[in-house]
Amino acid sequence: MSILAKKYSLKELFIKILIAIITVILVALMFPKGESIESELTEGAIWLNDDLIASFSFPIIKSQENYQTELLTAEESVYPVFLNNKDVVEQSIDSLMNYSNYLVEVLDKDIGSESEEILNPTFLTDDAFTKFKSIRIKESNLVQFEGSRLRDLFVAARFALNRVYKKGVLSINAAETMKDSIAIRVGNVDRIAAISKFMFFEDAETEIAQQISRLNYSEDFELALREYTVHFLMANLVFSSRLTNEEIEQAKNNVSMYSGIVNENERIIAQHERISKEAKLKIESYKEAKGYTVGEKGLFLQFVGKFIHIALLIILIGVYLALLRRNIFDDNTKLILISLIVVFVSFISFLVNQIDVQAPIQFLIFIPAASMLITIIFDSRMGFVMTVILALIAGALRGNDYTFAVMNIIAGGLSVYTVRDIKNRSQIFRSFLTILLGYFFTIIAFGLERFAPIESMLVEFAFAGSNALISPVLTYGLLIFFEKIFHITTDLTLLELSNFDRPLLKELARKAPGTFNHSMTIGTMAEAAAEKINANPLLARVGAYYHDAGKIISPQNFVENQLKDQNVHEDLNPEESAHLIVSHVQEGIQLAKDYNLPKEIIEFIPMHHGTTVISFFYERAKKLYGEDKVDINDYRYPGPKPNSKETAIIMLADGCESAVRSIEDPDAEKVENIITSIFKARVNDGQLDETPVTFNDITGMKEAFLNVLLGQHHRRIRYPKQEEMEKGVVEEKEE
Repeated sequence: MSILAKKYSLKELFIKILIAIITVILVALMFPKGESIESELTEGAIWLNDDLIASFSFPIIKSQENYQTELLTAEESVYPVFLNNKDVVEQSIDSLMNYSNYLVEVLDKDIGSESEEILNPTFLTDDAFTKFKSIRIKESNLVQFEGSRLRDLFVAARFALNRVYKKGVLSINAAETMKDSIAIRVGNVDRIAAISKFMFFEDAETEIAQQISRLNYSEDFELALREYTVHFLMANLVFSSRLTNEEIEQAKNNVSMYSGIVNENERIIAQHERISKEAKLKIESYKEAKGYTVGEKGLFLQFVGKFIHIALLIILIGVYLALLRRNIFDDNTKLILISLIVVFVSFISFLVNQIDVQAPIQFLIFIPAASMLITIIFDSRMGFVMTVILALIAGALRGNDYTFAVMNIIAGGLSVYTVRDIKNRSQIFRSFLTILLGYFFTIIAFGLERFAPIESMLVEFAFAGSNALISPVLTYGLLIFFEKIFHITTDLTLLELSNFDRPLLKELARKAPGTFNHSMTIGTMAEAAAEKINANPLLARVGAYYHDAGKIISPQNFVENQLKDQNVHEDLNPEESAHLIVSHVQEGIQLAKDYNLPKEIIEFIPMHHGTTVISFFYERAKKLYGEDKVDINDYRYPGPKPNSKETAIIMLADGCESAVRSIEDPDAEKVENIITSIFKARVNDGQLDETPVTFNDITGMKEAFLNVLLGQHHRRIRYPKQEEMEKGVVEEKEE
């Protein structure tokens, strides 16, 4: 191994370790904070451990539901606070009387002025000002006006104000009513009184109007006096939102989070005792108290434990991939994808843990969706292994919830087998029933074990049904997302690429029909061989369809497309012919990129030739120029060599099909000899050195190729007069 290759390997290894460490840290951070995770807690279950004795005194934390209810009750017990501003009454009356005197002076000056223009220096409307002026004019001329004088009107206004102030004027309207009682604060003392004892602001305005109407003035003068009086009306009981909120906060602060205390050495729960609601609260309170009593060092050690816990599960995935799924382990993009799925499921578990409701919302952790997603992207074995790991991680985040883990291993495992041989995207939705059945039977099993009431089991069925319904939808959506973002080639993608209506295949069939038929035959051979050696049959078949796509550019350069006897290479020297032949590889790669074929398919184009020699033109060159004047490397394909079982299959199938097609009167012995010779030549040339192909695989491929090629070139009986038919003379004789 070269120094450069070694550095590259170390860098790759470092990236893989970094992905694993980041994944473990992110998951470990999602564990419940400050708690000693020891066992699962399910209300109604049996406590199977030894008697749980408190090692120290601790308070019992109320259930979140009860605590929130008590907070709401405390908030509702607070009355809105109003400030009694006594100075407002005096200020309002004084303002009215002072302004009344001022208004009389203004009117007197205006009456004594020679100008006929009416000046209105007040807030009154011109109509009201005119009414008051007319009263003053008549009064100054000693004309009795409706039995009253202007100053008497202002006294009546003061009387109306005093009348409403005696009852108290609130700064709010009736529509803003908060409660039937209010707190009136004087100094630091609150006096609770019914709100009905006071007047809302609009009611005070109405009361003033009624008082003025009793003076029996004309309607115009009543309106003017009402306008004047209401202007000086101010609320003397003012609502204070600040003080009210302070009272609410104080009331909430007075609500205790605790419902009692457990003393040191007191038994929390006995062995084989049923976990009641109260016992569960005590146990959870004890766990949290233990978390807070250990200190920073203890919390750090606890995090180390969580880290090791998750690291061991991630290591299991790594070992499995390194030993049995090397193609995934070598691809850091795929490792990042797996990491994202692990973190995503963990994050959903974390969010669900934050919701404290009396419902089995743990069924909203969609592990079956992740199981199906991984199966479609990779394979069923990978899907099942990841299902187990994800269920264990989610169960750990749920407080080492064994029941939850088992339920999801079964439901997720069953969902894996519903999509293991997926043929179209709509098949994803068939997994609904399988997931539902997996949850259904596990709910019944664990429900009967803990004597769960039928009502709680029915609620769990409903949530499990939601999971079974949403998981296929989520899988479908995420699958499209991952395919686009990570350029993942799933079996669904390969099935779509195998459709003969795909633009590139249609072009191949139209412009290079001989190459198209050759590719179809190789596809059949490759699929049969892949099934024999546990490779991916679909990938091998689709790779065969596109491996010679580059021949579309110049199909006449290849013998299978030369319908006439003339061969373009007869007029070219060997090196020119070799160049034309080799060029179809690079042209094929460019075409594949232009048509957005995935990387896994593009690899078949250069690898199906590897670095083999174009032997026909190499031998021809040796005859023309002499062996010592010909460099064999000038007649080799550029490579790279095959690096997988599937690309190796296509290389061998391509050579065997081409060679067998050139045999005259092929029989089983000739075909088998040709196949053996091609395999031996490729192995001796080192073309399979970078593939995981074994000798058993080679035997299996030979058998598969032989069966397909014999079927393609089987003998047929000759029809009567076939020789004449071949020469085209039968019809002439008949005529």
